[in-house]
Amino acid sequence: MTTLDEETTSPAPDDVRVGVWGLGAMGEPMAQHLLAARGALTVHARRRRPALIDAGANWTPTAREFGAVTDAALVMLPDLPQLEEHLEGPDGLLAGVGERDFLLMIGSTSSPVGVRDLAVRLPAGIRVVDCPVSGGEDGAKAGRLSIMLGGSPADTDLAAALLGPCGTPVRLGPLGAGEVAKACNQLVVAATILALGEATELAARSDVDPAALWALLGGGYAGSNLLQSRRDKLVAGDDSPSGIAGYMVKDLRFAADIAAATGTRPALLPALRDAFDEIVERGLGERDIAVTRRFTAERSETDAAGGLPGTREG
Repeated sequence: MTTLDEETTSPAPDDVRVGVWGLGAMGEPMAQHLLAARGALTVHARRRRPALIDAGANWTPTAREFGAVTDAALVMLPDLPQLEEHLEGPDGLLAGVGERDFLLMIGSTSSPVGVRDLAVRLPAGIRVVDCPVSGGEDGAKAGRLSIMLGGSPADTDLAAALLGPCGTPVRLGPLGAGEVAKACNQLVVAATILALGEATELAARSDVDPAALWALLGGGYAGSNLLQSRRDKLVAGDDSPSGIAGYMVKDLRFAADIAAATGTRPALLPALRDAFDEIVERGLGERDIAVTRRFTAERSETDAAGGLPGTREG
């Protein structure tokens, strides 16, 4: 059987048995693209996904069974703890992989230090690539994700070939580089969606039509992919779940960790962390990131009543 042994030629991507672990808002559409491109795919999640199974995907109920029939896995779980709790033990991934070489592609937004620590603790045959993505649920459905790769050249070359049907994979550096890039991405996304939410509410309270505002400003410097994606939600005040706002707390914490490790003193990042912490504290963390408009409205009413929230120091 073809292996991922670095001392031999890397296997042809078509010879690698690929699986997707985690079939949420991002994982399921990515799995659909991989299945369509490859003709075969193994999936693992807490619940069956009938659409994928009907299309031909092989669903495995345990991490062990998943590992036993795959050579490379894209993991689309919220963070590393959700992966690590199913690595060890009789039903864990490692029991299924055994002593084979295996490519573990971590697509979650996680700490780059945590990814590197995990790679050190895994058996020698488990090769790790970090591959967080950007583009949101709409980008995942369209197969137009930006895929940020970190790892050795050989491993990231293989990961890029395997993940190509999901978007544009680019190697950014050694293991952990993809997570650094994702933290930078999330810093920009958090700042943008907070500004869009505040601006929409400001316009509405000033008797300016938000729809007309963004139709006009979207063609200028205020325009962005995020505005295109969330404009209708912001205008309508619709924050029904899609991209969960609460995840930004974790993402911004990783950005702060990277800032501390590199001696970077950001001005904006602490304010963004305060804002998204407050969004969660107000019980809005499970809403879409377009909840920043509702958040602005609610805290404006709080301020009018005399309750001014504090700010993060340091």
